[in-house]
Amino acid sequence: MEFVSEKMDTCTKEQLKLYQNWFTSVDSDRDGRLTANDATEFFAMSHLTKPELKQVWAIADTKRQGYLGLKEFITAMQLISLAQEGHELTSSLLRSTVYLETLSPPYMEGLDAFLENRRAVLNGNSETTGNTQPQPPPKSLFSTKSKKKNQTSLPSVTSVIDGLKRLYNEKLKPLEATYRFNDFVSPFLTSSDFDAKPMVMLLGQYSTGKTTFIKHLLQCNYPGAHIGPEPTTDRFIVVMSGPDERSIPGNTIAVHAELPFTGLNTFGGSFLSKFECSQLPHPLLENITFVDTPGVLSGEKQRTQRSYDFTGVISWFAAKCDVILLLFEPHKLDISDEFKRVISSLRGHDDKIRVVLNKADQVDTQQLMRVYGALMWSLGKVLNTPEVSRVYIGSFNDKPVNEAAIGPVGKELFEKEQDDLLLDLIDIPKKACDRRINEFVKRARDAKIHAYIISQLKKEMPAVMGKAKAQRKLVDNLEKVFEKVQKEYHLPAGDFPSVEHFREVLSRYSIDDFEKLKPKMIQAVDDMLSYDIPELLKSFRNLYG
Repeated sequence: MEFVSEKMDTCTKEQLKLYQNWFTSVDSDRDGRLTANDATEFFAMSHLTKPELKQVWAIADTKRQGYLGLKEFITAMQLISLAQEGHELTSSLLRSTVYLETLSPPYMEGLDAFLENRRAVLNGNSETTGNTQPQPPPKSLFSTKSKKKNQTSLPSVTSVIDGLKRLYNEKLKPLEATYRFNDFVSPFLTSSDFDAKPMVMLLGQYSTGKTTFIKHLLQCNYPGAHIGPEPTTDRFIVVMSGPDERSIPGNTIAVHAELPFTGLNTFGGSFLSKFECSQLPHPLLENITFVDTPGVLSGEKQRTQRSYDFTGVISWFAAKCDVILLLFEPHKLDISDEFKRVISSLRGHDDKIRVVLNKADQVDTQQLMRVYGALMWSLGKVLNTPEVSRVYIGSFNDKPVNEAAIGPVGKELFEKEQDDLLLDLIDIPKKACDRRINEFVKRARDAKIHAYIISQLKKEMPAVMGKAKAQRKLVDNLEKVFEKVQKEYHLPAGDFPSVEHFREVLSRYSIDDFEKLKPKMIQAVDDMLSYDIPELLKSFRNLYG
């Protein structure tokens, strides 16, 4: 598996110092982010065509963040050099580390005068050059209907993610807090939730190769990894980047404000004692975080009750993850009751699920065909969708494929399937920003539906007498309340939460304590979805496209 090398490793010390100097001079906000406004004039000095510069920006800003950090800026500079030498610009050009080390910095016409001018502006000495104009105050990034009501416009932001943070705090979080969305559906989002690296969660029964799969991708062991035929992983282990190899206990990691795991405190000490973070320096972990999970129980072991809400934790991680891998092996195709509950807890995240038939070289080609059919039949019953799930077939470990069992045709199939899955994983960081936007919009719609349901319950409560009896009746007939809300507001039935889960949480509250519907809050979220987010994406699109 070949990932693109770190761009700083492809530069000589002299080149790195030069690029850092350029980057610092061009970065007008001095926040380590080169926005489109900063880059336009600087990139134009390369005299590349607009289509070429469009390609440079698209490849450099692979995460679609709308800005370039130092690494991405170095990538852009290398691409400009390659274009000036006559190369066709593709991301594959950046894989040749040896070639990039011999690549000269790009030629930028008028560079010295530009850098002198920029330094003067950044240092507040605009009088020294005589040709700089005072900078106007930053325009608001968002232009919505709310401006017509003389509301204070949102300050400018320097990335899509920053824009989402501000929109969440200003418009969505007030609605969530008013109707206690955080108790019913999902905890409030923090800054670390927006900034977190993409996550991949692995699920499956014990000995299906979850830990080995992560080890195979990293090409090394990580702290806390145990591999064996018996249940070896008895805890949730988050494998992420760190300065050195170490394990951090769950109680410590759950109070770390800079990491996106503070919401796990709601599952209590019993869970946190079964949770840990494994850190190590690794290029892959700079872009992706892995979540290794305990093996799902089967057979007699299902009678052993866990000391925490296992499916609840899975559901929490599912909402945070970008990809969920369900691992099976040819001799463990049965889906136990606990596994059914786990898969059911993934409801609403079907687009993230990938199925992996691991250790598939343990059977011959004829048996593999039957195993594949049996797995598809089992999944069809549990996932309860008419679409066929994508199943990747392979043997993800450090051993060579057992060609004696599967034959040369099977080996070729394995290699293609494994390449497909690995390419899917490689694309995760590139799609991270798009995923954040998708999840944010989904959350906003869920919060609106939640507000409608709560306000409908409040509306049907009596003003004075018989409140306890009325609440019991409403809780027992929650399905009818959902139907009323769906018809009144013309909402899709598939977007509504689980009735049973909603009923369970609602039983802890007095409906009379909730707020009535607040149309202004709903309108603010509608404006955010209709105007603010499209404007945000428009502002940070490819500056040459």
